[in-house]
Amino acid sequence: MAIINAFPAAAIVCLSALLSAAGPVDAHPQQLFGQQQQQQQQQYQPLTEVCLGCICEAISSCNQTLMCEGDVCGVFRITWAYWYDSGKPVLPGDNPNDAHAHVRCLNNPDCAKKSAIGYLTRFAQDCNHDGVVDCLDYASIHKLGGYGCSAPLNVEYKEKFDKCQNDVYHLSGSIGQDNNNAIFSNNPQADIDLRSPFTSESVRPTNTVNS
Repeated sequence: MAIINAFPAAAIVCLSALLSAAGPVDAHPQQLFGQQQQQQQQQYQPLTEVCLGCICEAISSCNQTLMCEGDVCGVFRITWAYWYDSGKPVLPGDNPNDAHAHVRCLNNPDCAKKSAIGYLTRFAQDCNHDGVVDCLDYASIHKLGGYGCSAPLNVEYKEKFDKCQNDVYHLSGSIGQDNNNAIFSNNPQADIDLRSPFTSESVRPTNTVNS
């Protein structure tokens, strides 16, 4: 049941805390981009907690101590423009029109997760044109943006993402719709465990295109 050294123990604890703290996600994509994609029926896989975890792992090793560096902030390394396009989520009681609201949100793992969900569901599309919108597409959208996700991914980012997905696959037997049943355990004797899910829910895209 375990893959030893799949992730450093501290990173696993961090990732588990990030994905469990905010509770189930509940959102749906709003639109697709490109005339060809609007004319095609797309097959969607859900944006799961594990998919978000692998994106987090690939972009920052899910290091919750990361703050803003240049124009990127927090565990998901999100910019102001990304945050704005995600719907401008804020911490409870904060004002989205405040000049520093995005900094406070993005440096908070729960709020940053909401921003990632908002952006990825808004810009959900088949970046690699394989006929399926899956976690690799979400990872490409996160790294390259909703208007440029067909470009090649950075090698280091792609390798870390693939390793995370492969680790989940070897434990759960799936990197698709069932992988929301895998968790990154805080048990140092079993670096990744399948005993309980992050959540019972996932983001399930629809094929509706909103203008």
